[in-house]
Amino acid sequence: MEVETLYLERCVNTLEKAYKLLEKAQPEEIEFDMYRSACIKEFEIILEQSGKLLKKVLKPYFASSKAVDMLVFKDIFRHAALHSIIDTESCERWLLYRDNRNSTAHDYGVGFAQDTLKLLPQFIIDTKNIIIAINNQNN
Repeated sequence: MEVETLYLERCVNTLEKAYKLLEKAQPEEIEFDMYRSACIKEFEIILEQSGKLLKKVLKPYFASSKAVDMLVFKDIFRHAALHSIIDTESCERWLLYRDNRNSTAHDYGVGFAQDTLKLLPQFIIDTKNIIIAINNQNN
């Protein structure tokens, strides 16, 4: 079964563009808030989409689809590393991205945004690598 990555590709392109525009905006401008919000939204969507797509990629490695469906986010990425779909360093970063989201989920204010924005340059690279890894599994 081929796993479609077009939506994830669009999300990472949106994130990359919003992040570039955010870097050019001044903090007191409304555009800064708009681009920051877009970055946070795309970060959240990409986290969820990456897990969903990797779950689909992992199905052939398990005895049943039900076993894969029971995996939680961290286990999805650990199994992806175990099966050499992603490398272990990338896996650890994805777990940190998720931990950042979970540890600050109660605070969708400036603190959460600032913590997340620091992660975005590497997150964009890691997302592009996930897309490549998924497409490699399709072939």
